Order: sequence, then C-alpha cells, then structure tokens
Amino acid sequence: MNNKGIYSVLFVCTGNICRSPTADGVLRKLVADAGLAHAIEVDSAGTYDYHVGEAPDRRAQQHARKRGYDLSALVARQIHPADFSRFDLILAMDNSHMAVLRRHCPADELPRLQMFMSFARRHRIDEVPDPYYGGAEGFEQVLDMVEDACAAILEHAREQLAQCEQARRGG
Repeated sequence: MNNKGIYSVLFVCTGNICRSPTADGVLRKLVADAGLAHAIEVDSAGTYDYHVGEAPDRRAQQHARKRGYDLSALVARQIHPADFSRFDLILAMDNSHMAVLRRHCPADELPRLQMFMSFARRHRIDEVPDPYYGGAEGFEQVLDMVEDACAAILEHAREQLAQCEQARRGG
C-alpha cells in the first residue's frame, strides 16, 4: 500500500484486450459502487506489446456492457518494470502470464504476484481461458469467472485497507 493509503491491483493477460481489461472494468465498477474509488486503484496490462494503444476487444466490451460494465475508456498497455513495485497485487490470468511475470519481477516483489483465479469462490479452475479465438460463450464464461474472483478481490482490498488503517492508528 502506498503512503497515501491506496491499495492497488493490476490484472495481467497476453495483449491486454480481453481478460485483463474485463477484470479491470468489473473491479472498477465494484470499487466505485462500494464508494472506494479514492482508496483502491485498478489497472491492467499485457505481457506482450501486441495491442498497445488499442481499446479492449469489441466483443469483450459488448458482453461486459450487457452486464453493466464499461470498458470503453481502457487502453491496452504492456507491463512495465515499475509496475512490480507500484502495485500491491499483480494478478496473472493464466500460467503463461505468471511465468512471464516471474521472469521479470525483482525477487523482493515476488509476493505481489498471484493467480487471478486463486480468489474465485464458485469456480474451481486455475486459469481464465482466452476467449479471443472463440465465440460469445467464451466471453460470457470469462465474465462469470471475473465477477466471481473480483468480488473476493474487493473483500481482500478492503481487508488490506483496514489493516493499514489499524496500523496507522497504532493498534
């Protein structure tokens, strides 16, 4: 947590146009609805530069919009070395993303890395499948998984904020 008491979460997938921006948009809405936009920062990035500067995949946007999530302001970017110290929690969407993150992450920052689906409660699967080459059902499946895990990530962030506040107050 930074010195301003802000907890930060970064979602990471391959090109930052499907899975990670979907998680970004879902958590941003949950955070805003909880009145915590001032205390929880949310972002997303890709392990590769395939789509830097592009909006999320139109299908990801369309399916997210049907559930009340707006991804239209998000722009794809690649993970940056500074992200490893900037974000409190860096969540990989699949094992290949985790492998890339581990290769580039400084050893003292490794505890920040976790698998996104480790937060899921209803879905017992390790990875979020890439919907890019499939049909509508893939984007819906990703949204189901993302909504599940993001609810728990919000709870986790709230706990971290409470612990920080308690420590700040000395008790």
